[in-house]
Amino acid sequence: MFITFEGLDFSGKSTQSRLLYEYLQSKKIKTVLLREPGGTKISEKIREILLDRENPEMIPLTEFLLFSSSRAQLVNQVIKPNLKKKIIVICDRYYDSSEAYQGYGGKVDIKSIETVNEFATGGLKPDISFLIDISPNEAFKRTGSRGNVKDRMENKELSFYNRVYKGFKAIADQNKKRFVVIDGRKSIEEIHSLIVNTVRKKIKI
Repeated sequence: MFITFEGLDFSGKSTQSRLLYEYLQSKKIKTVLLREPGGTKISEKIREILLDRENPEMIPLTEFLLFSSSRAQLVNQVIKPNLKKKIIVICDRYYDSSEAYQGYGGKVDIKSIETVNEFATGGLKPDISFLIDISPNEAFKRTGSRGNVKDRMENKELSFYNRVYKGFKAIADQNKKRFVVIDGRKSIEEIHSLIVNTVRKKIKI
């Protein structure tokens, strides 16, 4: 099974993907936890370029192509080989983030993004995608309260995140069979419980 986590920055998706990984590990179920961009030596180097605040001039199209290159490497080097071994793969972000961030947010042509996504992944779709749903205002509030130093991707204006948020909602609405939308304002424990219950039904733990 291939499980992805999506959402705005500071939505809690990274925490929830880690908690699910730890839960499945505790049940002796073989699982790997990955992140995008990243997960391979090449993909981690691309991640450094993408998140580096020294690169403010990078345009959305360049972002998208770099993300796609990182994703192609991750899919072929790590995700597909693990799935073939019947190992559950959990990924913190996948191609839906590119459509939301560079497509809806950065205004790169959506159809072109979908074509490249298909090409870069060889058509590999997640079995379940969890969207941890928080508003852009809530995301900005969390950023300030935690005193985080923002990376290049996080250091964008509210109007950008409003477009990204609408994108995620539209993507989830277009893929209802795959997406599970969870209110990100719930407690960490409540969200984790909802996720575990969904996964348990799929793999009958």
